[in-house]
Order: sequence, then structure tokens, then C-alpha cells
Amino acid sequence: MSLFSQRPFSERTATWLQQSGLHPLLARLYAARGLESPEELSLDLKQLLSPTELKNCISTASLLADILERKEAMLIVADYDCDGATACAVGLRGLRMLGGSETPIQFLVPNRFTMGYGLTPEVVELAAAQNPKPKYLITVDNGIASEAGVDRARELGMEVIVTDHHLPGDQIPKATAIVNPNQPGCNFPSKALAGVGVMFYLLVALRAELRHRGKFTNETQPKVESLLDLVALGTVADVAQLDRNNRVLVSNGLKRMRTGISQPGIQALFQAAGRDPRKANTFDLGFAIGPRLNAAGRLADMTLGIRLLLTDSTDEAMTLAQELDRINRERRVIETGMQEAALAHLAEDQLAGTMAQRTSICLWNPEWHQGVVGIVASRLKERFNRPAIVFAPDGNTGEELRGSGRSLTGFHLRDALDLVSKREPGLILKFGGHAMAAGLTIRKGDFEKFDACFQEVANSLLNDEILERRHPHDGSLQPSEFTPEIGDLLAEEIWGQGFPQPVFYGEFEVAQQSLMKEKHLRLMLRPIGSAPGNKPITAVWFNRTQSLPSKAKLAYRLVTDRYQGQARVQLMVEAHDESTGT
Repeated sequence: MSLFSQRPFSERTATWLQQSGLHPLLARLYAARGLESPEELSLDLKQLLSPTELKNCISTASLLADILERKEAMLIVADYDCDGATACAVGLRGLRMLGGSETPIQFLVPNRFTMGYGLTPEVVELAAAQNPKPKYLITVDNGIASEAGVDRARELGMEVIVTDHHLPGDQIPKATAIVNPNQPGCNFPSKALAGVGVMFYLLVALRAELRHRGKFTNETQPKVESLLDLVALGTVADVAQLDRNNRVLVSNGLKRMRTGISQPGIQALFQAAGRDPRKANTFDLGFAIGPRLNAAGRLADMTLGIRLLLTDSTDEAMTLAQELDRINRERRVIETGMQEAALAHLAEDQLAGTMAQRTSICLWNPEWHQGVVGIVASRLKERFNRPAIVFAPDGNTGEELRGSGRSLTGFHLRDALDLVSKREPGLILKFGGHAMAAGLTIRKGDFEKFDACFQEVANSLLNDEILERRHPHDGSLQPSEFTPEIGDLLAEEIWGQGFPQPVFYGEFEVAQQSLMKEKHLRLMLRPIGSAPGNKPITAVWFNRTQSLPSKAKLAYRLVTDRYQGQARVQLMVEAHDESTGT
């Protein structure tokens, strides 16, 4: 059963926002997303929260200033996803920009297939073997759960600075410094910073500390704001909540892309994806640019992606971006095969009558690729509206399974795994993550036991309200609003997790329908109530093959499609309200 409901909003607030100069449609949309005053419309950099509010940020910046002054060797330990890659690039570029050009600063990305996630003791051993041996390890987008790795680093004579945004476990590592808005005792108002955002904040604080020490003035200080394109990409690709602070970061990063002053690597990724950076938006970052960068960490080595983000050579950037594009195409093929196998397995469960009784999905297959399990889990979660965890064999002995899970709003996945681990100590070898996504490792022989235990936890925490498929929308559009200009207006705004892209709802006459590539529904729709002579509007419903009735109430996004210099409006259909009988 699906529930369609319009997002509530204050007419008074919408009017106030409109009177401040905002387009009437945007005023309504912003009011429905919690904006309460015109002052909140500003996304100027001056609106950023202060680094002084982020626990340990100022003291860690002072430590970094000392390290730069002493020219002590540092090594950044990155995560292998887009957030980790951009955080690593921001850290390296920023530290070199702020005086580290004569300081040995290297980076290291763990191999996800052999070393797992985070600052493990194995990663520390590898770091200690670098030349020169680093005095300080700086983690980006990881480290808050790396007690053993931090302890091993100290045994080997290295100090650890943790920069992370993930939720901590029961024990906090004994690091030299920890900067994480989600650590105990941190009162930073925005808990939604991505790993790249945390690193950027640390650089802002470091610049202020160096300015205080007389290294430069307000006029001569390096422009760390030039790294905001990287911050925007990592924040959106990591599906961070777009609260106002993150929207400020993303907005200013997109401005750099649109004006052609982003890093060569990002420009090359836009070109490889066939996207126009002059019209860059959050959809591009989340669904075109981010996946290409992520592909390196999923199937190969994220070192490739970080090299792309670090290069200042346009030619090298294009070569690397084309290689990432090739890897991403390979990733799609693998993902499709895994998804088809998973759906076939679930279809057997449906025939057996067991699928309808389940509140969660757990699957594994000896042929599956651990770099793609998270994407497949996400697809299954979307299709069945159930928390989903997909496992693949690890890259070592094959006796362990590494899983990635995706969840529904209202079911905190990391907390659910924590509950499983407390009910069955030793069943989960390690885990981490947050409300909507998590990773874990179990023994292959324990899969069925884990499946049963996770199902019990899901049964206890989920209810019909959470499991009901919901389609919040922003009401209907007037026939006069189905224009390319409205599509462009919407595309320029900052939408994403927690500040959702507008979805509208309305009734249409279905003038024509056909299949594209045997798996997508192509439609010609005429809004009910439009003038008789109005041409129908092109619409697409991806991954839908079932035809619609002659009249249908649909939830859809409105975009502007450009072809051979011509702009036209297009609808991207997301759902059909079958409860109304149309």
C-alpha cells in the first residue's frame, strides 16, 4: 500500500518569503521544507557556523600549525568512497596551500578487499613502511571506531589525528586529537557534516591560527574557499543531510563549478559524464559525477580517484576521468547481474509465501562483488521498502562475508546492528555506520543465524507505519507552470537529503505510451484542466514496463530537457496513485 500526501507548509511563511523576492513556487517549496524567514534564504559563506563550536577543532588546528612549523611528516589515511576521496584531496591541497609545500605530506587509501574499512592495524603497518615514515597519521572520513589501529600507531611511534563524522562506538580511540561533530561532548549545531566538511572546517581553523601567528594577513591569506567544489561533491555524494550549513557549503561549491573555476579533475568528470558544468546541480553530483569517482573504490583503487582530484593538469585529469568512466560502466554491468540474481532469489521466496512475512532482506552469493553490495542493497530497499543487507565474500580467505546495508526512515540501521551484537555477542565481527547505511562483517557459516537475528530485531522495531511506502509531494502545478523556465528554476536550487527535490502530483490524460529499451515507460501526458490545444508533455518512468490507464494520477519531477539547442519541459514519473482508481 502506498500513501500519497502533500507536504504541509505555512501559507503565511510562503507569502513572507515571496514578498522578499522569492519566486512564488520556490516560496511554497521552501516553506514546506522548514524555512521560516527570508533571512534563512541567504547561503553566503558568512552564514557558515563557526569552527570554534566544533569540539577540538581549534586545538587541533594549533597542533597542525606546530607540525607545519616543524616540517614533520604527515600521512592522510582516506576512506575509499567519494566522501573519503574528496576529504583526502581537500586535506592535501589545503595543507600544502597553508604552508605545507615543504613538509612531507602523503596519502594512503586502504584496499577495501584485503584491509577492510578504517585505520586498522594492518593499515597502520603499511603507513609505518612509507618513506619517510610519518610522524602523524590524519584520518579523513574514518577513524572514530579505530581503537586498535590508533593503539598500534602509538606502538610504532606515530600519533593519530582523527577527522570523521560517523557515529562512535562504545569506546573512543585514544587518539592525539579527534574532530567529529558526532563525538560525545561536541555541541556543534550541525551534526550533518560529511567527512570532507569536517576536514574543510579544520583547514579554516588552521588558516585562522596561522593568521594569528603572523604567517599572513586577511589580504594575503590562501583562499581555502577554492576547495569548496570538492566539499560540495563529497557532501552530496555521501547523501549528507542538507541542513542550512551544508547547503551553504554545497551552494558555494556549485558556484565554482558553474563559473568554470573548479578543480581540473571535477571539470573532467563533468565532461566524461556528458554534463554541462555551467548548469551543475546537486543531481549531477549525486547521480553522474559521484558514481564515477566512487567506481574507483568499488572495483579498483581509490588512489586513482584521489590522483584525479589532486592533479592540476587538464590532460592528466581527462585521462583519469575517462578511466573512471570505463570502470563505472563495468560497475553497472556487475550491479545489473547481482540485482537480477537477487530479484530471482526473492521471487522464489515470494512464490514460497515467505517474502510477504519478512520485514527485512538479507542476501549473499559466492559470486557477488563486495564493492557493489551497497548499491544493490539500496536498489532492493527502494524496490521492496524493507531494510536490506547484501553480503559478498571477503577478499582474503573467503570464510568471512562483508555486508552493506541500507535502511528506511524510522529504522536506525546502526542501532539495529548494535542490538543484534548485544543479543548475540560475537555474531558480528565488526560493524559501523549510521541511521540509513551501515557496513558489517560476519562469518560465512553464521549467515543464516545473522539473518534470523536481524529479522527478529527488525520485527521488534518496525511497524506498519514505517513499512508503508510513502510518497510525500509538493501539490500540483498549474498548466502554465509546465515550462522549461520552471525546470531551470528548480534545477538551480540546492536539493538533497533532508531538503528533498520537489515532487509534484497531478492527474493526466495519457495520450501515448510505449517502451524504451524494453524496460522504461515513455509517455505523452496532457494535464487535466489544460487548454484543449495544448500539446502533450513528454514523460519517462524509468524501470517501469506496466502500462497506465487512460487517465492517471502521478507523482513526478519536472526537468528541462535540451536537445539540439531546443529546451523543452519533461516529466520524470516516480509513482502512480492507484488508490484513486485512475
